[in-house]
Amino acid sequence: MAYMDIKGMSLKLAEKKLSIASTEDKNFALKKVSDSINYNRKEILQENAKDVANARKSKMKEGLIDRLKLDDNRIDAIIEGIDTVIKLPDPIWRSDKVWTLENGLTISKMTVPIGVIGIVYESRPNVTVDAFSLALKSGNCILLRGSSSAINSNLALVKAIKEGLRESNIPENVIEFIEDTDREHVKEMLNATKYLDLIIPRGGRDLINYVIQNSSVPTLQTGEGNCHIYVDESGDLGKALNIVLNAKTQRVGVCNACETLLVHKNVADKFLPKLYDAINDKVELRGDNLVRNIIDAREASEEDWAEEFLDYILAVKVVDSVDEAIEHINKYGTKHSEAIITESLTNARKFQREVDASTVYVNASTRFTDGFEFGFGAEMGISTQKIHARGPVGLDQLVTNKYLVVGDGQIRK
Repeated sequence: MAYMDIKGMSLKLAEKKLSIASTEDKNFALKKVSDSINYNRKEILQENAKDVANARKSKMKEGLIDRLKLDDNRIDAIIEGIDTVIKLPDPIWRSDKVWTLENGLTISKMTVPIGVIGIVYESRPNVTVDAFSLALKSGNCILLRGSSSAINSNLALVKAIKEGLRESNIPENVIEFIEDTDREHVKEMLNATKYLDLIIPRGGRDLINYVIQNSSVPTLQTGEGNCHIYVDESGDLGKALNIVLNAKTQRVGVCNACETLLVHKNVADKFLPKLYDAINDKVELRGDNLVRNIIDAREASEEDWAEEFLDYILAVKVVDSVDEAIEHINKYGTKHSEAIITESLTNARKFQREVDASTVYVNASTRFTDGFEFGFGAEMGISTQKIHARGPVGLDQLVTNKYLVVGDGQIRK
């Protein structure tokens, strides 16, 4: 039997039982998984250390190593994420609409699980647990395919998850992991229409494009993050500096980090030197000619405006107006997260209305685009598409609908 058939059949066997599981059983299972991850913390960190060491040997960028690395605080955050998911309302078998037709038929629109979800993701081992916990609470089985760079971490986490499930009423085969790092299994997964109802790619541009272009299973696109901050002429420069520093330097290897800074020409002379003094020792600045007339920066190329650096690099451009900033963002952005720093209500409203992105901020860091920060407990990724789900993909985005119709002998004439 083919590798994917074994995984797929295992998931399909568990699908029916999970789809009708009670909220109590799902929450109890999640609590047992949380306890198991905590109990197996030492082993998980030891396996993660192997992945980090291998990444350093292969000369992986530090920003990406940071994304790969686990420590006690990050294990605590993973556990906290599970606990938050437990506290969230069950998204299954809920109705927001019930109506009666003139012929007496009563129709209820109910939420039901999607079925079996596959996720293909890079580096970040926390995604293993985030994806599982959201899938289980929303009644979906899940097939995981992580990157080879995190294989030891992911194997340890899946082992802990299955140990926890064995102490609950939820079968452990609601989760399956592709242990074999052969890329041929990704191709098999993308065409496993017999077993999978949805595939979510989570990672960089190449991974996302590969999945979208090669999958015969429907996909929910989570996108790369070429995120911008625009400092308006009315912006508070103190707020602006703190926000840019946070959005660019807190964690450079994540999709909600700022990659391009736009500054209004009327405040560029004041703001850019402050930025240079605060950030130049950490971040390489790449600017247009106007920027380079004010501060020392490398010349930005056309490619830089469209780049998700995931590194200590920031592209900087001076613009004439909020309209030019919006035009630049809509041309080069990836529809992820964008921010304006302004004290003008008019410009704030214009920016939020006209910028095409899943999340648009006024006077706040783009780093908040995150399922945990939004109160979702975790996320499957940040969707940058416009159909079904947009922004952080949490429980409410992992359901579909079923219409229940009740009659009393009606026939259509």
